[in-house]
Amino acid sequence: IENGVDVSNANTIIINNAQNFGLSDLHQMRGRVGRSNKKAFCYLISPAIHTLSEESRKRLIALEQFSTLGSGFKIAMRDLDIRGAGDLLGADQSGFINDIGFETYQKILNEAVEELKQEKFQNLFEDEKEHFYIKDCQLDTDLEILIPDTYVGNISERLNLYKELNNFTNEEEITAFIERLNDRFGSIPLAISNICDALRLRWLAKKIGFERIILKNESMRSYFPSQADSNYYNSDFFKLALDFLKHNFGNCEMIENKGKLSMRVKNIRSIKDALNTCKEIAKIAS
Repeated sequence: IENGVDVSNANTIIINNAQNFGLSDLHQMRGRVGRSNKKAFCYLISPAIHTLSEESRKRLIALEQFSTLGSGFKIAMRDLDIRGAGDLLGADQSGFINDIGFETYQKILNEAVEELKQEKFQNLFEDEKEHFYIKDCQLDTDLEILIPDTYVGNISERLNLYKELNNFTNEEEITAFIERLNDRFGSIPLAISNICDALRLRWLAKKIGFERIILKNESMRSYFPSQADSNYYNSDFFKLALDFLKHNFGNCEMIENKGKLSMRVKNIRSIKDALNTCKEIAKIAS
C-alpha cells in the first residue's frame, strides 16, 4: 500500500500499532489518502504515549507536527536526526547524531576536515584561493544585535531568520536577505544593519586572523591565534596588525595574558566602528 496504491475516493486510513513503523513508512502510507478533492483523515493507533520508547514518541510527534503539503523534506531531516547519520567510515546505517544534533555533527565534521587539510594534507590544498589561519571568529559584545520583535513579531519567524543569517558566507547573500526583508516587513531598522555589519566583521576578522573579538566598554579587544607555533605569526596579516599598532600607538595597545596575545583598540562605540577598524588593519577602503 505504501508503494503506490492510488484510490482517489479513499479519504480515511487507519494504521494500527503505528509505533512499530518507521517515519518514512508512516509518511508514505499517509499519502495514500487525500488524493482528490475529498478531505482526508489518517488515524494512528498506538498504546499510551508514555509507554512508548523515546524514538517511537519522536516519530509520532514528528508525523503530527509536519502534516502540511511539502513536509517531506522536513520529515526526512527529522528522521535523520532521530536515527543518526550513520557511520561515514563503516557500514552502520545509524549513528550518534541524535545525541548531539545534526548541525553540531556537521560542525565537528567540518572542523576535522579543515584540520586534516591544514596539518596532514597541506600539499594537496596549496592552490586554494584563500587561506585562513583560524576556523571562525567568535564575537562577544554588550551592543544590541538582534531582530526587533516590533519588526518581526512571530518568534518562529525570527528564529528562522537568525538561522538563515548564520549560514551566510558572502555579501551577495546579505544583499538578497535585506531585499527580502524590505519586501516582507518594510524598511529595515538600524538593528538589522548592525546584524549584517556583525557578520561582515566576523568574516573580515577571520581573514585577518582574529579568533575572538570582544566589544565592550567602548573598546575592541581582538585575540590572535592561541597556538604559539602557528604560521600566522609569519604571515602578512600579522605584519599588517603590527603596522596598525605602530601607527595608532596612542589609541591601541598589545596585551599578553597567560600566553594569549591580543590587541586592544579604544573608542569603538559601534559595530560599524569595529568593522572600519578591521578594514583599516587589512588595508581595505572603508
